[in-house]
Amino acid sequence: MQSGATEVWEEFAYAFQQRNLNGRFALSNTGCLGPCNGPHVLVYPEGVMYAKVTKDDVAAIVDEHLLGDKPVARLQLPQEIW
Repeated sequence: MQSGATEVWEEFAYAFQQRNLNGRFALSNTGCLGPCNGPHVLVYPEGVMYAKVTKDDVAAIVDEHLLGDKPVARLQLPQEIW
């Protein structure tokens, strides 16, 4: 929470509501996912983890990855790290 996770969560919830994505995608909250440079966002089934996500990054993740099927390379954490 100290790294801004609540702000990121709220931005995702708002984006899902505004784009009517609830039911098409599942949004869930969790504790620590491993690496301690969060907040992190993990997208499945692809298994893509994003690191140091801010609320300003949420639109890119939703639009480019979830809706466009193209992971946001600048935010990706290499799989071997997590």
